[in-house]
Amino acid sequence: MKKFLTAVMAVGLAALLGGCGGNNGNSSEASDTAASSSTASTTVSTTKAEPVKLNLAAAASLEYAFQEKLIPMYQKDHPEVTIEGTYDSSGKLQTQIESGMEADLFFSAATKQMDTLVGEDLIDKDSVTDMLENKVVLITPTNDPAGLQEFKDIEKAKTIAIGDPESVPAGQYAKEVLTNLQLWDKLESRFSLGTNVTEVLNWVAESSADAGIVYETDAKTTDKVKVIAEAPADSLEKPIIYPAGIVKASKNTEATKAFLDFLQTAKASAVFKEYGFTPIAK
Repeated sequence: MKKFLTAVMAVGLAALLGGCGGNNGNSSEASDTAASSSTASTTVSTTKAEPVKLNLAAAASLEYAFQEKLIPMYQKDHPEVTIEGTYDSSGKLQTQIESGMEADLFFSAATKQMDTLVGEDLIDKDSVTDMLENKVVLITPTNDPAGLQEFKDIEKAKTIAIGDPESVPAGQYAKEVLTNLQLWDKLESRFSLGTNVTEVLNWVAESSADAGIVYETDAKTTDKVKVIAEAPADSLEKPIIYPAGIVKASKNTEATKAFLDFLQTAKASAVFKEYGFTPIAK
């Protein structure tokens, strides 16, 4: 009897220990699964998009729209992207791109410079998009010392600021307008040639020139100048178009395309309108 009880107790103890061993195995497996799940969760939550830096080469007349609104707006929604802008005359930017300037997106104030770079295989032709329209206007300092009332009155001004027609699209448009109005030769000795349209605007705002010819959008950026008149409709052969295109040497073409797509959205178009541009409907 004693031996029988001892055997029963041994069997019971073995069963008890076997059950405990099975539970420990399940707990270990569950623990491993939980740890694996936790690790996966941590991996997903800490994964971030790779940082990207885009270099924008844009006409000087676009600087306020980009720096004050468009770039901050885009970077807020895409914190992994940093956009640095270089703003100058389109002719200067064209020359810099030809010399190997590190640029991803070129936004020109005229089709001439864009077409040249496309022809030189430096801009992706398929990416080029006509983005905006602008207008050319005659401006004076706010007090209008020459007393101008219409565009042709520019001949009353003793000093006239315009962009250098050799490299500044605004200057090329100014020359075209004045030539068609048969005033270019008559006024040529009075011109002060700016390296970009912003410089022209500042000369007039500071009263260093009695009058100047700039884009309408530039005139809207300061209350120190007065718009006298828009260039007559028949003084320009074509509308003033601003195209944008991706530089072929860009190392971030996908990110650049995404930014260019953003610039064509209703949200971005509203900003361009705010700064006086007319977005071209797609």
